[in-house]
Amino acid sequence: MSDSRPRARLVGDLVLYVLARLLLVVVLTAVIYGVGHLLGVRDFPIVVALLFAMVIALPLGIWMFAPLRRRATASIAVLDERRRKDRQQLQARLRGEEPPTP
Repeated sequence: MSDSRPRARLVGDLVLYVLARLLLVVVLTAVIYGVGHLLGVRDFPIVVALLFAMVIALPLGIWMFAPLRRRATASIAVLDERRRKDRQQLQARLRGEEPPTP
C-alpha cells in the first residue's frame, strides 16, 4: 500500500493543478465574453473569447498557481527518486550483487 501512496499523491496534485488552470480559462472566457457584451458587441464569438482567455491564462496561471505547481513537481521528484532506487536494486540483483538496503 505504501507503493501506491506517492503515485496517488502525484495524481491528486496533477489533477488539482490542471483543474485550477482549466477553471481559470473558463472564468477568463466568461469575463471577456461579458465585457464584450457590456461594450455593445452583441456578435462577439465565444471562440474568440476562449482563445483570448487561453493566451491570458498561460502566464497568469503560472504566476497564480505557483504553489500548486511546486507541489506537483515535488510529487514527481519523490516518484522519480523511488524509481531510481528500484532500478538500482534491480540492476544489482541482475549482476548477482547484494542490493543496497534502503
